[in-house]
Amino acid sequence: MSNGNSVAGCLPALLGKFSDRKAVIGVVGLGYVGLPLVLRYSSVGYRVIGLDIDEAKVARLNAGRSYIEHISDEKVAAARDAGFEGTTDFSSAAECDALILCVPTPLNKYREPDISYVVNTTEALRPYFREGQVISLESTTYPGTTEEELLPRIENDYLTVGENIFLVYSPEREDPGNPDFETRTIPKVVGGHTPNCLEVGVALYGQAIDRVVPVSSTKAAEMTKLLENIHRAVNIGLVNEMKIVADRMGIDLFEVIDAAATKPFGFTAYYPGPGLGGHCIPIDPFYLTWKAREYGLHTRFIELSGEINKAMPEYVVGKVMDGLNDAGRALKGSKVLVLGIAYKKNVDDMRESPSVEIMEILEQKGAVVSYSDPHVPVFPEMREHHFDLSSVELSEQALSEYDAVILATDHDRFDYDLIKSAARLIIDSRGKYRETAANVIKA
Repeated sequence: MSNGNSVAGCLPALLGKFSDRKAVIGVVGLGYVGLPLVLRYSSVGYRVIGLDIDEAKVARLNAGRSYIEHISDEKVAAARDAGFEGTTDFSSAAECDALILCVPTPLNKYREPDISYVVNTTEALRPYFREGQVISLESTTYPGTTEEELLPRIENDYLTVGENIFLVYSPEREDPGNPDFETRTIPKVVGGHTPNCLEVGVALYGQAIDRVVPVSSTKAAEMTKLLENIHRAVNIGLVNEMKIVADRMGIDLFEVIDAAATKPFGFTAYYPGPGLGGHCIPIDPFYLTWKAREYGLHTRFIELSGEINKAMPEYVVGKVMDGLNDAGRALKGSKVLVLGIAYKKNVDDMRESPSVEIMEILEQKGAVVSYSDPHVPVFPEMREHHFDLSSVELSEQALSEYDAVILATDHDRFDYDLIKSAARLIIDSRGKYRETAANVIKA
C-alpha cells in the first residue's frame, strides 16, 4: 500500500523533473555501459551521481581521468566540471530520482545465469528507495528478471510500483569503440512494469536518447535484447561451421562471403573468427536456454550455435598444432605469440575474449605463450583468467623468435606486412591474409 502520496502527485512531479532536467540521475556500475550514460546525461544538463564498488575506478573518474581506452579523459573531465561525482557510498542513491543499474550478468561455471550482481546491488540500494524514484535495469538477463528479482525488493508497505515508485527494463546497446554510433544515436528499447512505469521510463531516456522504442512489458524488453544477440550468435555459429567445412574442401570462406554479400537482398554478411567475445553475444543465448527449460522447452538450435562457437578456440589451436607438425615441431615447448587479446578490433575490452581461451589451451598443452596487443599493454586482473604478461613490442627480430604467431584479433594498429615477412608461421583466424603464402595457415 502507498502511504498516501498517490500516483496523482508522484507521476506528474517526476515527469516534470525529467522535462525540466532537474532530476538527479544515478548510474550504478561505471563500466562500459554505465560510464557512457554518465557522460550523456551530464552533457545534456543533469546532475549525475555514479555509484560503483571499485574504489580505484571511482577515484580515477573523480580525478577527471578515464580508464576505458575509447573514452577520453577530456569527456570525463567535462562531466566532472558539469557536476558529476562518483562514489562508493550507496546512501547517495537516496538523492537520485532515477537509478539506472548497469552491473555484470555473467555465467557461472555450469553456463547458467549468475544474477548475483543484480540481486546484491538491488539489496544494497534497497534502504534508499523512496517515493518519486524510477529504477531501470539495463543488464542483459532472462525474461522475467525485473518482475521476479527487482519488483519484490522494491515494493513494501510504503512503496507501490506504478503508483509512487516506478520500475522499467531498458537493455543496453553499447558497442565499444564503434565510431558510427554513440549512446545518443542508438535507439533505446524501454519496457515498464505498468503503463505509468513505461511513461516514466520513456521520459527518463527521451531526454538523452534520440529515439525511444516503447514495448508492452519488461519481459518483452528483456526478450528483445536476447533476440538481438542470439541472432548474431546463431549466424556467427553458422559461418564458423561453414568455415570448417570450406577449409576441408579447400575453399576460402571469406571469398565466398564477400561474393554472397553482393546480393542486394536476403543476405547479411557475418564473418567467422576464433570464437565469440564481449559481454553479450557469448552469454545471452545461455540466458534464454536456461529460462526456456523452466517452461519445458529445449532450445536446440540456439544451443547448437553456442556449442560451435565455444569450440572455435580449440579449432584454432588445432591449426597451430598442424602447422608446427608440418615444420617438424611439437606444440609442447614451442614459443607462441597471440596477436590481439581484446575481444574485437581496436578496443581494450577483454570480456569473454576467445583470445584468452586460446592462450589457456596453449599453456595447458605445454606451449610458451606471449601476446601482443597495442590496446592492452599489461594483462589485466580478470575474474577467471590469470597471466603475468605484458604486451610484446612487434619487430622483425621479436616476431622471428616465435615458432608460431596467431592472429586472434585484427587490430588496425598491427603492421600486417611486417608480421607476414618476419613470422615463421602465421595462424590467421580473421581472414586478414587473403593471398596464399607458405607461412600462413587459415583458421
